[in-house]
Amino acid sequence: MSVNAPRHADGLVDLRSDTVTRPDAAMRRAMAEADVGDDVYGEDPTVRRLEETAAALFGKEAGLLCPSGVQCNLVGLMSLATRGTEVLVEADAHLVNYEAGAGAMFAGVQFRTVQAPDGLFDADLVAAHIRPDHFPLTATSLVAIEQTHNRRGGTAYTPEALAAIGATVREAGLPLYMDGARVFNAVEATGSTTEEQGRQVTALSFCLSKALGAPVGSVFVGPADVVDAARGWRRRLGGAMRQSGVIAAAGLVALEQGPGRVAQDHEHARMLYDAARAVLPDDHPIAPPTSNIVYVDGVDAPAIVAGLRERGILAGSMDPTTLRMVTHRDVDTVGITRATDALKTVLAS
Repeated sequence: MSVNAPRHADGLVDLRSDTVTRPDAAMRRAMAEADVGDDVYGEDPTVRRLEETAAALFGKEAGLLCPSGVQCNLVGLMSLATRGTEVLVEADAHLVNYEAGAGAMFAGVQFRTVQAPDGLFDADLVAAHIRPDHFPLTATSLVAIEQTHNRRGGTAYTPEALAAIGATVREAGLPLYMDGARVFNAVEATGSTTEEQGRQVTALSFCLSKALGAPVGSVFVGPADVVDAARGWRRRLGGAMRQSGVIAAAGLVALEQGPGRVAQDHEHARMLYDAARAVLPDDHPIAPPTSNIVYVDGVDAPAIVAGLRERGILAGSMDPTTLRMVTHRDVDTVGITRATDALKTVLAS
């Protein structure tokens, strides 16, 4: 099978996550031809170019390539938060649910979790839950937001919402961190720019995989002193890499070609929603997707996942009653048509 072939060329349409994409021919060629050096010595030119490119996109001074988004989030916590304090974060955030307690174990922080409508804080909610540094309270030292919000179906902060939150957090004298794993989906969904997404936050990270389709890696960007601190923490966590330009080269291709095709993923997500809406009863609640994640609540999720698999469609479930499907670059129009047809059949049955 060609390296350019979509996933469904091997008989499967994989909607479990946007992490399942495989590098295309351009990425593989860039990886094979990458100019590399020892990144621990700061001598890998391809890594430096990726980090500088990423930082400039979001209006930041510096960048840091990490093996994963979880490690980016962790070095962000360790660089921005104070040990023995609280990080204010939405209750369903990735930081809380999917990082195996890393914040507590390594960064020495506890999370103050607050449920927010659609997973999105507003300025008033943030202001109401920041704890002052006053004994015996556990003070807030960092506010963290997620863009887009995974567990809430890819919901996204608008630039206006970010501006209001940013002003509130700055007034409190605190840093603001964005877990921007899917920030390029947010750019598309809100009609904003990467610079607008980065303007209000002290630092952020984003995945080179997911929306952009690179095989591995995430980038942390922020002020130079914060990134320097993060680099030290990355080292302590075992994340310092050597000739990592082979990874960075694919990331550069992903940054060049990925953002322009995110709109198609959002269109495909809407097709999945329309298919479900066409079959489910009119009074069955289902929220239209903001970006590339589709949730169908109130169903027998394991049975639907099994029925879709029998038809060559891979999907996931968040819990026994919530079906989850995520569109991405490896599912083209042929694949999404197969998926929508199968979804209608399984839901109808």
